[in-house]
Amino acid sequence: MKFSEKYDNLVSGLFSGFILPFITGLVIFILTAHHQSLRDYLQHILDSGIVTHAISLCVFPNVVIFLVFNRFDKLKAARGVLAATIVWAILVFAIKFLL
Repeated sequence: MKFSEKYDNLVSGLFSGFILPFITGLVIFILTAHHQSLRDYLQHILDSGIVTHAISLCVFPNVVIFLVFNRFDKLKAARGVLAATIVWAILVFAIKFLL
């Protein structure tokens, strides 16, 4: 099995689709925290009522990795990223309309 074929599976797509939003959120926190702790930063997001906006912003880079997997013909991994993005979207809708 080639190195590139090793990562063309649903699990690697799901893993990258769930981990990248957390990494994106951490980068956004580092760039915009202004010496706040992570707890205070998250509390500010909750108090401001922009939780769904923050999640959507963090999930947006999944589009990039989906397109990269698609471009390199890693369709199983792209399917995993799409599934993870759908789960994130369901979470956003649940927070927006049920809470």
